[in-house]
Amino acid sequence: MNNKNNYVAIMAGGIGSRFWPVSRTQYPKQFLDLLGTGKSLIQWTYNRFKHICPKENIYFITNQQYITTLKQQIPELHDDNIISEPSRKNTAPCAAYFAHKMMSLNPNANIIMSPADHLIMDEHAFEKTMHDALDFVANHDALLTMGIKPTRPDTGYGYIQYDTNHEIDKVYRVKTFTEKPSLELARTFLKSGDFLWNSGIFIWNVHTIMEALEKYMPEMHEVFLLAKDVYNTPAEHDKVSELYPQCTNISIDYGIMEKAKNVFVIPSYFGWCDLGTWESAYENSSKDYLGNAVYGDNVMVIDASECMIKAPNDKLIVVQGLENFIVVDTKDVLLICERNREQQIKEYVAEVKRNKGDKFL
Repeated sequence: MNNKNNYVAIMAGGIGSRFWPVSRTQYPKQFLDLLGTGKSLIQWTYNRFKHICPKENIYFITNQQYITTLKQQIPELHDDNIISEPSRKNTAPCAAYFAHKMMSLNPNANIIMSPADHLIMDEHAFEKTMHDALDFVANHDALLTMGIKPTRPDTGYGYIQYDTNHEIDKVYRVKTFTEKPSLELARTFLKSGDFLWNSGIFIWNVHTIMEALEKYMPEMHEVFLLAKDVYNTPAEHDKVSELYPQCTNISIDYGIMEKAKNVFVIPSYFGWCDLGTWESAYENSSKDYLGNAVYGDNVMVIDASECMIKAPNDKLIVVQGLENFIVVDTKDVLLICERNREQQIKEYVAEVKRNKGDKFL
């Protein structure tokens, strides 16, 4: 297959509020080195996709306020490969915008839509799976996603049920999508064996996604058609900024994937983790003999176990007697939270906003 027809859109406009107080509105998690690897999540993601398609075919879709940071972290990125999203409207407008832009640029485009904040342990397996996925969508009328074999009944992920009897080259037809189930339901899914976590990585040919937009999200499709004459020209940004407020705030999962009949999944095994929460960071960290994941040069742990602790290197932190806690210290905020309540950090951030304004966000 012609590699030049393969494109990647890396979605990098989120705030990452579940990683508060380290992830802030001005400097969100995708730009942070959360696990002490020496590279930020966005740098890892960019380097990963350079092996999958030409680097001039890698685009970033991000918020206007992050463009300077993005250029600092990936200096080789051309300005034309940075798409400034006028406002945060979830993933459907983002995918629709990119599809229309690609249709104008290359009607043979095969597109990967990927979040910027995933952790991939087996880069080689990831590369192979992505090439297989691109080959599949180039030859089939398919909206494809990557599914991850669940290892626990996690309520923070969406689930995909697939038809084990309907397989083409290790690609399976999707039966149902379930967004963030209850713990009881997640346990049932895990037992049944035909459910996967929804990775949020989508692959399709530009014609397939355009047909799906026209069928399932006609109003949004019409909005982006109004910019048809200006895509990939200097007038694009202003025109799209004018049109964007007309888009509904909706995810691509709800908008298209849950409705379409031609949805497929590849059960994937490349050491995937959606680094979306402190719990996921804890799980992917090395730990001491009492199960504590510790980041910070001057952290002292006394009689504490199973804790996630992150502190500035120049600050002495003494943690005593805690079990199963998240302790995150920054220059102006200290968070101490039970690990099993970490899904509520978003709510705590909203509470901070109500009581203290934006100062600590």
